Amino acid sequence: LSGLALLAPALALPACAGNRAEANSDDSESRIEVQNQGFPDMTIYAITAGGSRVRLGLVNGHSTQRLRLPSHLVGGGQQLRFLADPIGGARTPVSHEFFVAPGDVVTLIIPPQ
Repeated sequence: LSGLALLAPALALPACAGNRAEANSDDSESRIEVQNQGFPDMTIYAITAGGSRVRLGLVNGHSTQRLRLPSHLVGGGQQLRFLADPIGGARTPVSHEFFVAPGDVVTLIIPPQ
């Protein structure tokens, strides 16, 4: 596992990848678990190496949600970054690049502001 911090003023969003999915789910399906400890609802995006943004879903404030990563974004040596875009806000932290393999679960923690 590698710990990563998303870059943003007054906001650090650690992320890590490498955990395999639970036995009762599809082992090849990758997911991102977002722990939003802050108040604002956040729209979560994956950003490809080419700069394309792919919307993964919405995570309400003070909640945890697991979102599916589309298979075309996972594996194949492709690096991803994640962006947390607050609803009605201006700060949009972006993670460092890292690899996500099929079956990985990425954890993204959004701390309170």
